[in-house]
Amino acid sequence: MKMNRLTTWIVIAMVLGVIVGYACNTLAGSPAAAKEIAGYFGMLTDIFLRMIKMIIAPLVFATLVAGLANMGDSKTVGRIGGRAVAWFVGASLVSLMIGLIAVNLLQPGAGLGVALPEAGTATDLKTGALNLKDFITHVFPKSIVESMAGNSILQILVFAVFFGLALGHLHNQTARSLVGTMDDIVHVMLKVTDYVMRAAPIGVFAAVAGAITTQGLGMLAVFGKFMLGFYLALAVLWAVLILAGYLVLGREVFSLLKLVRNPMLLGFSTASSESAYPKLMEQLEKFGVSNRVTGFVLPLGYSFNLDGSMIYTSFAALFIAQAYGIELPLATQVTMLLVLMVSSKGIAGVPRSALVVVAAVLPMFGLPEAGVLLILGIDHFLDMGRTVTNVLGNAIATAVVAKWEGAIEPVDPALAESEEALPVPEELVPQAA
Repeated sequence: MKMNRLTTWIVIAMVLGVIVGYACNTLAGSPAAAKEIAGYFGMLTDIFLRMIKMIIAPLVFATLVAGLANMGDSKTVGRIGGRAVAWFVGASLVSLMIGLIAVNLLQPGAGLGVALPEAGTATDLKTGALNLKDFITHVFPKSIVESMAGNSILQILVFAVFFGLALGHLHNQTARSLVGTMDDIVHVMLKVTDYVMRAAPIGVFAAVAGAITTQGLGMLAVFGKFMLGFYLALAVLWAVLILAGYLVLGREVFSLLKLVRNPMLLGFSTASSESAYPKLMEQLEKFGVSNRVTGFVLPLGYSFNLDGSMIYTSFAALFIAQAYGIELPLATQVTMLLVLMVSSKGIAGVPRSALVVVAAVLPMFGLPEAGVLLILGIDHFLDMGRTVTNVLGNAIATAVVAKWEGAIEPVDPALAESEEALPVPEELVPQAA
């Protein structure tokens, strides 16, 4: 498979990041010095992620409003939302089950050769953020300006649903012109995405170099069994997701995988799902998915369809039980799986969300919350795996829902392979009165 320029530069940046990070870690002399050096790399990463975040709110809002306004009625919205949620719940349960089976077969925590944290040690993770009442209340915005300033995707989605449906029920010339303007904004933001993506290799290099500078490669060797087991579990999940996509999309699923390799690689190297969002939306458009489906399903998936995070929570929780030598009956493990399933649906926007879920659920089953300290040091490298899986899961989910809706249009292969944003269709260009 011939890689395009962006993919090539990102891979080169990752390799250089590992080399430079290892050199900085070796020459730093002390953890404090290594942390200071990593701070300079972190500055570059933050700048890149800030540029990505400036795109997300207008892109989500414009895409969703334009899509909903063209749907025509709320029944269509309900049907698409129902199909999307059904897929999300099924994928989440499968992800959790694979994590449970893998950790029981591989036993990565058995005979762990490192000192265990004291059971009462503080983790400084804000597990109070997993409060169902607060989460449900937080979904509904009190100010759309505040929601867009904070990139609260769920809140933007709620307002955009109301705005888009209202716009769709207005049939005057002004309303039609506004819909055309929203379509144009989407394509402008995708062009902005292309510009921002040119800085992606720098952001990737800095992210990888900073992580290696702080943690070193030695940490990876100590927890090699755990990391290897987790990535094997991810490989199984990938196979299941691709198979499920194949059953609906047929051989087109492989074309989809080829198109989304850039956002997946970007998500993997930066360990940030947000960094992949704009490019993923653009690539789904190149696959032929209608903007009305992408604009609705993808933001929803970013909040409720985190397959990589799901498998991580079950794998990590049972790894900690094994590390402390605590036997959990199968019935208790299944109960934990269901609790993780419910708890994880409120983690959107919570810092280190997957770790927070694990830390919150452990005490419910008599496991020390301090166990998460075991994996804090390698969490960035685990986050890379779960992030790329989240991106893959949402790409397949969006394409599948679009297929069910008959909302996938063939795209010229030459345009699909291009690194440029697709041109605006003529019918979407507002005509002069």
